[in-house]
Amino acid sequence: MQDKTTQATRQAQSSNQSHPVSADLIAVVIAVTDGEPRVLTIGQARALPSGPFELGHRSLQSGLRAWVERQTGHPLGYIEQLYTFADRDRTGDERAQISISYLGLTREEQVERSPTHGWRGWYDYFPWEDHRVGVPPILDDILMPRLLAWADEAEDPNRRHDRRQRVAYSFGLDDRDWNEELVLQRYELLYEAALVAEATRGRDNGSPPSIPGRPMVADHRRILATGIARLRTKIKYRPVVFELMPPAFTLLQLQRTVEALAGRLVHKQNFRRLIEQQDLVEETGETMSDTGGRPAKRFRFRQSVLAERAVAGTKLPVSRA
Repeated sequence: MQDKTTQATRQAQSSNQSHPVSADLIAVVIAVTDGEPRVLTIGQARALPSGPFELGHRSLQSGLRAWVERQTGHPLGYIEQLYTFADRDRTGDERAQISISYLGLTREEQVERSPTHGWRGWYDYFPWEDHRVGVPPILDDILMPRLLAWADEAEDPNRRHDRRQRVAYSFGLDDRDWNEELVLQRYELLYEAALVAEATRGRDNGSPPSIPGRPMVADHRRILATGIARLRTKIKYRPVVFELMPPAFTLLQLQRTVEALAGRLVHKQNFRRLIEQQDLVEETGETMSDTGGRPAKRFRFRQSVLAERAVAGTKLPVSRA
């Protein structure tokens, strides 16, 4: 049975012959390697794996798997639908275009090195999102002065106030806490203020130079921001982080993976207490000796957790240091 998005896409394609609709399938494939979150890219790291949905595809997911495997040689494991975008102004394409995105989780060692595709740290695209060693200098030195100047450019006082409130909420100003889940809201504000390269692509209007952060084609960086936000939210209530872990791991490796995704440090004792209380892992009986100290116990994810807590969910909150 076809999913609803597939049916809607095919109906749009058949009923808009004079204004054809193009539906692209885009994959945000994430891995964590040596404590760093990375995304699978193509085209000199400027694009996410993608391709048009074709009527020969059995479903959207089968089409996505086909495109990712064709472009990267990577077989997809865990995937979930992320979001559907329909905004020709953001893609630079005059056609009516739908971008149907998916989030995939995997391990990097499953992909061979290639000049046409590879892994890239996601903080290369969003350097302001990594707070593991404190507030990134880019925030105070570059982003905040430019964003606040943009807010003050509004002639209408109410609009000026609205802009400043949005900046404060999204970036944790005026005694607000930094919310790691607001990745997309922050990127959208930077886009609206014409501070990212994608917002000024193809223009020559004297806009200020874009801020540091690797740009991507079309609206792929916005889609990547959506994937990061979804994953940062989801690791707090579902055990998806274990999709990124090897079969056996130490609790420190698990902690570092959560911190890498969240862009925040967690309190070591509180984190381990939460893992133990929720009975998420079990010992393998093995230890790892190359930890620089005492041999560390190795654990594995308890697969039965998925059946035991299918309804209630499995809490894995990010505890503040």
